[in-house]
Amino acid sequence: MSTAGKVIKCKAAVLWEANKPFSIEEVEVAPPKAHEVRIKILATGICRSDDHVVTGGLVMPFPIILGHEAAGLVESVGEGVTSLKPGDKVIPLFIPQCGECSACLSSKGNMCIKNDIGSAAGLMADGTSRFTCKGKPVHHFIGTSTFTEYTVVHETAAVKIDSAAPPEKICLIGCGFSTGYGAALQTAKVEAGSTCAVFGLGGVGLSVIMGCKAAGASRIIAVDINSDKFAKAKELGATDCINPKDCKEPIHKVLIGMTGYGVDYSFEVIGRIETMVAALASCHYNYGVSVIVGVPPAAQNITFDPMLLFSGRTWKGSVFGGWKSKDSVPKLVADYMKKKFVLEPLITHTLPFSKINEGFDLLRAGKSIRSVLTF
Repeated sequence: MSTAGKVIKCKAAVLWEANKPFSIEEVEVAPPKAHEVRIKILATGICRSDDHVVTGGLVMPFPIILGHEAAGLVESVGEGVTSLKPGDKVIPLFIPQCGECSACLSSKGNMCIKNDIGSAAGLMADGTSRFTCKGKPVHHFIGTSTFTEYTVVHETAAVKIDSAAPPEKICLIGCGFSTGYGAALQTAKVEAGSTCAVFGLGGVGLSVIMGCKAAGASRIIAVDINSDKFAKAKELGATDCINPKDCKEPIHKVLIGMTGYGVDYSFEVIGRIETMVAALASCHYNYGVSVIVGVPPAAQNITFDPMLLFSGRTWKGSVFGGWKSKDSVPKLVADYMKKKFVLEPLITHTLPFSKINEGFDLLRAGKSIRSVLTF
């Protein structure tokens, strides 16, 4: 029996308010409107950015269905959709690619104007939601919303991938892996023989390490206050691991001491203003490049000595690793299938969707790198 054009009732993890557990509810998912697709989610990863909404660090409207790192199958398409058809295996894209805005048209950009990170409206392009629960509309999250059996996204926010790719692995290409790997290869453009420092060894930080190693960096210094993460960092390419808690001096001075003048490239993959400034100060005073990869906390400003920049350093941000999403995601999936990189070491837990709250508990306790929920 075809579900096309009909409302689908399914299970979703609804977050009714901040600092509360996810509630597994029956929701109604409306059919896709023009230029939209409805996707059956097969697997979705738990990312720290989702937790930032729970804790209030990333401000979004409630109630909301979170999740943005996933893989699924197209169930049906709305009027005018040409790039996807029912049955296609896809990855939803929290940074869409419309192909028409200034960022899409520039070889230097990837932050399509159709993204919903800056505005945080939590609605589809027409200003409405496709989700209803207990008679109330539920907000979308950054154009994806994958903590649900079915979701609706704009055609520009999903891309077809290899039908043979394992969803419970390649879902990481929808955010965590691509964000870190690309920060090194695309945003920083790390060169062979260079020195790098990576602040924060979660799934994204470890993916930065993998990118630095793939680029041929000679020294990759991993920095985290949880020393339990060091073994995995070394397995993926870190040459040195430092716990700032064990250091007598500020971490930027330790890194300068280890390298002479600071590292060529530093990456902040935590989302804390103190570590953002420390990462900037730890790169070479004249030609060092420091990249902000962690989502900055809401309503906090940075104060720093402008001499850090005047001497020549470059400070950059990186969203989704600088990749143009529709162009790059299928290629990254193909590279994974050709074993050009591994994703398995990043996935520490695979849980059924009903155990979503356990997955977030593991993240908060520092016991997981990536937990993947399967449906």
